[in-house]
Formats: sequence, C-alpha cells, structure tokens
Amino acid sequence: MNDIDWPAQIEAAADRLAAHRGAYLRETPLWKLSPTTLGLPAAIAAGGTEVWLKLEQLQVAGSFKARGMMNRLLAQPIPAAGVVVASGGNAGIATAAAARALGVRCEVFLPGVSPEAKRARLRALGAEVTVVGEAYADALAACLARQRESGALLTHAYDQLEVVAGAGTLGREIEEQGGLPDAVLVSVGGGGLIGGLAGWFGQRSRVVALEPERAPTLFRAREAGQPVDVEVGGVAADSLGAKRIGDFAWDITQREVRDALLLSDEAIRAAQLWLWKEMKLAVEPAAALPLAALQTGAYVPRAGEKVCLIVCGANLDPTSLA
Repeated sequence: MNDIDWPAQIEAAADRLAAHRGAYLRETPLWKLSPTTLGLPAAIAAGGTEVWLKLEQLQVAGSFKARGMMNRLLAQPIPAAGVVVASGGNAGIATAAAARALGVRCEVFLPGVSPEAKRARLRALGAEVTVVGEAYADALAACLARQRESGALLTHAYDQLEVVAGAGTLGREIEEQGGLPDAVLVSVGGGGLIGGLAGWFGQRSRVVALEPERAPTLFRAREAGQPVDVEVGGVAADSLGAKRIGDFAWDITQREVRDALLLSDEAIRAAQLWLWKEMKLAVEPAAALPLAALQTGAYVPRAGEKVCLIVCGANLDPTSLA
C-alpha cells in the first residue's frame, strides 16, 4: 500500500463526486472561531489559537461517510444484485442514500448496538435492513456471507481504497475553504476518515487521532505493532465500534500520524452536550471527540496554532440530548 498516491486518488474522487454536488453531496461549512467562543481554557485563547469547526455533520446522509460511499459506487460497476454493506449505522445510511440516488438496490447489515434512529433512517431510504449480533464484527460477517451468495457490490464501511479516498475529499475541501490548518483533530473508528485526511494532508498538517477509551483500535494497534482485535463499547460504539483498525488506515497512519489520544466516555458526552446547549449543534458522540480533546487538555495547541476539529456526524436520537 505504500505506493498508493493518495493525493491523486483523492483528486480523482473529487472529480467523480463533483457531478453529484448539490443533489447528493454538500460543501459543508467551515467555521473559524475564537477559543473563547467554545468555552476553552483562557491559556488557549491567550496563545492566539484559532479553532476551526468543519461541520460535516451537515453532510447529506448526516456524516462524512457520504463521500466515501458514493465514490465507491461511482468507481465500480454495480451488478443487478445492487450493493451490500455492514455498518454501525452511518456507512449504511450513506450507502443507502447513494444507492437511492443511483437507482440501485441496497442491503444493510447492522449490529444490535445500532440505535433505532439509524435503523429508521435506513428504512426511509429504501434499504433492506438486517440486524445481526451485537457488535459490528457480527454484522460484517453476515454481510460478507450475503455478498458471496448474491454477488452484490461490497461497500466496506472504512477499509476500501475508494472509501478512504472519498473521505479524503473532506481534507481537500477544508484546504480550499480555509487554507492549510496546523492541526486536524479527528475521531477514529475503523480509520476511513483519518486515513483519508492523513492521505491528503500528509506531513503538511499535524493529523491527531482521537479514540474513546472503550474503543481504542488504533491505540492498541500501535502498542502491539500491528492491527489487533479489541473489545469495544461505550457511548460512541455505534459509530466508532470497529474492533480492528483498517489496513489502509493502519498503513497511512504509521507514516503520517504521530499522535493517538484516548478520551473517556464522560469527556465525550460532556463535549456532545456542550455543543448542543451552547452552539445548538446536535451531533453524535463520535463527532464530539475533537472538542473533548481541547476541553480536557488531552490536546494542547501550540501558540498561534490553527486547529481544525472535524465534526463528523449527526445521526443520533435527539432525545439523547435531553
């Protein structure tokens, strides 16, 4: 995988997706804010830090996954059996929305941990939904068996070249909108998003991996020196519930990502509620990790640093914000 030209792959993905901007994809807002607006420690504000919020939760289908899933469907021939995907929810929603836009059949396998709000959204998009087991790995095993039986196009939630490259178009869009950030803080599950961002920014920006303490796929892989299975749970398990970091993400992050930080469920939940109460941004727990990293001091910006927080998804049950 070391020989993949990721900027070229991401540019090709952007070209494919350009025809679907507006109908299926949005250019999501980039907010540039003072740290005081986000209630961050005075020392961060005094250091001249600028905080950017990339509001990707406003993407069609409610998350960054729209980019990678559509890129996968556009890059590969789609058989009569349509497409099939295993997902905690967001990749399934994005695949179903892409399939509907292209007029093809979509089957989604979900684990029991997936919330009802995501299942309802999938059904509304016309997907055939099957709930299997409790964890993402259970849904993936059933999905792979179904794909072998039906011959449908397999869309992986995070570990395919087209999916990672599609996610990388988010980094390209950030640079087009605001210039080059000094640091990019991003949540990690299976690694499709951080893989794409690291593939785009490389060493030009400091890409920081953020994981829940109860779903540390990249952190544990680094300890072991290779991808390993981990037990996953906690508040962000439906979105960041992959039990092993993807091969593409592992390869890219080994070369391009220095920092992998862990955050508690309490910190993640506090940041999620802060975004709702103070900014009126309704986001799922996975999207709150970047703010949690700043609020807790897990990540301390350097003086004058431009820090971009990726707000990656909003497919949540609104009653959870009460």
